Parts: sequence; structure tokens; C-alpha cells
Amino acid sequence: MTLNTLPFKLGIHPINWVGEDVLEHGDFYTYEQVMEEISLLGFKGTEVSRKFPKDKKELKKALARYDLQLTTQWKSVFFSDPKRHQDELQDYHQHVEFLKEFGCKVVSTAEIGGSMLNQDPRREEDETFVQRLDDDGWKYMIEGLNKAGEICRENGMYLVYHHHAGTVVEQPEEIDRLMEMSDPSLVFLLYDTGHGYYGGNDPARLLEKYFDRIKYIHLKDVRQDVLEKAREEKYSIRQCIRNGLFTVPGDGSLDFAPVFRILAEKSYSDWALIEGEQDPLKHNPYEYAKKSKMFIKRSVEELVNQKQSFKVKANK
Repeated sequence: MTLNTLPFKLGIHPINWVGEDVLEHGDFYTYEQVMEEISLLGFKGTEVSRKFPKDKKELKKALARYDLQLTTQWKSVFFSDPKRHQDELQDYHQHVEFLKEFGCKVVSTAEIGGSMLNQDPRREEDETFVQRLDDDGWKYMIEGLNKAGEICRENGMYLVYHHHAGTVVEQPEEIDRLMEMSDPSLVFLLYDTGHGYYGGNDPARLLEKYFDRIKYIHLKDVRQDVLEKAREEKYSIRQCIRNGLFTVPGDGSLDFAPVFRILAEKSYSDWALIEGEQDPLKHNPYEYAKKSKMFIKRSVEELVNQKQSFKVKANK
């Protein structure tokens, strides 16, 4: 089974090489090195890295040189503050126009108001708890997301909300509330196995529950021992990453078999990107990506063989 015969499109995030939250991770990499290794591994789909060229023409040339397709780029929003809506939506529109030029179909979107990520200007660096939204905060956030979703729809794209560790939408009840309050024709979901598990979700149950609104996937694994220590010692998100909380599928504690089974049974055919988000000096990105790709191919192949075997027995 090759990447072309997988039921979904498998890509990889450059965050495996260059950290986005922990900036010292992989800061020595050039974008040429990252793109070359992604290409050598056989992947076609990737997201934007902070190391990639900022100029659109230069980025297009680089992607073409390594035969890569841009799938999306993270977009932080601060919709929970209604005073910021106008500026946030204007900025969002520019972001959509940028991604549209690269043929992207989804816009990875997350609210950063109240988060532990170092993006809410009202909070200190490396906070160890999330400042949960009140009812008004939820109301304003959803209003903003629906409007941003309209911008995406007008441009033939989808807003996919990234439930993310250390943000106001990470726990099961928060994902439920987001899905219930938002317009299902405007706000979709970026399903992330690792961030889902961090937030207390069962990855398979979450996938099953909201499959019809999932338009994009991040495949990320979690090291259970690090997670338990992070809970006990109240790690910030950057502490979690520095201590190796996340890794690539097949290297951590998550059971991906039910996840792949659901994707196969429900015929998910869009992008799913491998994410590791760990120190590249300790965990070589190329080697870990190679092993994870083989793990995913082998896991899906086993499911296909089991399904074929079941059909043969049923027909006897």
C-alpha cells in the first residue's frame, strides 16, 4: 500500500522540524531543508512554517521546486472580545485571500482569548491554566466564527476550528458547545487526535460524533507518562512540548486502530497531516516521520485485509 492508495490524503506538518510555540526547536533549519526532507519522504501536502518564504511568489516557487501542495495555515482569532471583531475579520479576510492563491480548501482557526498559548496580550507568558470564557465570551466568539466562516464560504473554502490544548475549546463539553452554537454550514472542525486526548476526549468517540463536520485532520500521538506529569506539576503548553508530550503516530500511547477504522468505514478522503511537535535534536524529524508513515500505512492495510477477510467468510 502506497500513499496514493490510502483512503485519505496523508501529508505532514513542518512543525515536526521547526517548532511554532517553542521557537528554539529546529530554529537551525532552513526552509529548503524542511521541504526537501518532506519531499524525499514522499509527502505532497504540508502547512506553512515560520521558516517558509513570506513572499507569495517566492513561496509558490519553493513549493513547486519540491512538488508540494499547501493545505492550510493556522490563523489565531480573538473573537471573544467584540471590540476586536472588525480588525480580526479584516485580518481574517486577508489570510483567506492568501491561502486561496495556493489552492487551500480549509482555514485552520482557533480562538486565543484566555488561552495558555503566548498569544493573548492580556496574559503572562507560559500561563498554567486557561481563562475559560463566560457566556458573553462564547456568544461573541461564535458570532465572529460564523462571520469568518462566511468569508471562507464566499471564497470556496471551509473554516475548520482547531480544538487545541491550552485554549478555551479543548474539553469535550467545550467542543460540544462550539458545535451546538455555531452555524453547521459555516463552522467545521479540524480534528486533532493529540490535542483531543490532552483535552480529555476519547479520540475515536470525538471522531465518530462529529465526523460530518470534520474537513481536516491532524494525526498526533501523546506520551502518557509526560501527560500525567504535566497534569501533576501544572505544565504550561511550552513546558509540555519541551518535555516531549507530543510525538508522531505510532510512537506514543494512543490507540489509532479505531480512528483509522472510522476513517475507512466513513470514507474520509480529505487531508490528514502527521504532527509530532517535539525537539528535533532529540527526535530526528525525518526518521520519526518515516516510521510514522510506515505505521499508518501498515495499520490501514491491516484494516483493509481484515475487512476483505470478513467479506470472504460472510460469502461462504
